[in-house]
Amino acid sequence: MSTLLLSACSTDTTVSVNVPEQVDADLPADTAAEIESAVEFAMAATGSTGAIVGVWAPWSGTLVSGFGIADGGDAADLTFRGAEITRAMTCDALYQLAADGVVALDDSVSTYVSSVAGLGSITLEELCNGTSGLGTYWPVIESMALSTPERKWEPRELVAYGMGRSTDVVPGTAWGDSDAGYVLLGLALESATQKTASALFADTIFEPLEMESTSLPRATATSPGSNPLDGMLSLPDKEGALNCADPANVTEYSSSIGFTNSGVVTNITDLGHYTQALAVDALGVDGSERFAAPLPADPSGPTWFTTTGGAYQAASLVGQYGKVPGYITASFADPTTGMTVSVVLNNSAADAEVGAYLAWQIAAITSKAPAASGETAPNAGLPWTAEQYHDAIAEAAVCPLPE
Repeated sequence: MSTLLLSACSTDTTVSVNVPEQVDADLPADTAAEIESAVEFAMAATGSTGAIVGVWAPWSGTLVSGFGIADGGDAADLTFRGAEITRAMTCDALYQLAADGVVALDDSVSTYVSSVAGLGSITLEELCNGTSGLGTYWPVIESMALSTPERKWEPRELVAYGMGRSTDVVPGTAWGDSDAGYVLLGLALESATQKTASALFADTIFEPLEMESTSLPRATATSPGSNPLDGMLSLPDKEGALNCADPANVTEYSSSIGFTNSGVVTNITDLGHYTQALAVDALGVDGSERFAAPLPADPSGPTWFTTTGGAYQAASLVGQYGKVPGYITASFADPTTGMTVSVVLNNSAADAEVGAYLAWQIAAITSKAPAASGETAPNAGLPWTAEQYHDAIAEAAVCPLPE
């Protein structure tokens, strides 16, 4: 294992990301061709006009490529909304503040956000782990958000909508998808530090990892960065069928719809690098048990799919996936081999799971990539095949597939 030392831009923090050294080569042509075919199929299934993929196999090579409208120039420079990868970052900030003694993981959130009633004894750690029992606000605001992209959403309002859809799960006992929980955690961390979440993320994550193209924007409606991949959304026509041929452009939005749940803007290289750091808990502290006790992410799904600490574990891979208007994203890394797969599709009409399916399909392809000269391919495999997730994408398709 090699250590990559990254100097912070404006702090004295040095972060070690302990992953195998990346060989300086392109992925073999056959492997790259399989990946490109997988991406093009997922684009058709989702109605995406553009996609970007980043693949890093330390023993074999690298592929960073744009497709469709992203095929031209340097795809690595195009920015997009990172969606639920933001959740992992919010937890990064929590664990660092806990290590510094600013907060404690078992602090009640009501200590910091007293203006929100009915929180009971929910702790900061339960919000991070997704075990708070709070519900989701997006189904409540979706139509309003799509019709008024310029609206600045108040985080407490989003939390209130999520609380109105809360479950009867006892906090700490089971995982449940809750965008409101991560927004609430962001509010608590802002209160504890007297910093904006944007500044807190910059200080604790983006600057130490030299993620120069990544930020948590303020509430003003804008494109995700100065050089964005256009974000699209296929909407139903008069007959109720999705208009896959002419999706609406939803590039400009207020990140306040996601805040510390899904508001981050990034590019593919920053996303891949961050996910490697997440997988090895590079921003954590000695003795952290953030990923020690994962819970089933889907009780009816495979046993290898679990979650805790703001991230998913898919067998040996650690990462996140999700969607916001215009984008479906997913990024996973193997902490042992360093293999990393990051993807973005620019039409959010399909289920967010399609992003994970594509990342896992590409991971299965990449895991079999031959070793470059002088390198040794890892022996460990994954408990799924590329074909399985090709078929899963086909089943989840919302737009016509190629013959």
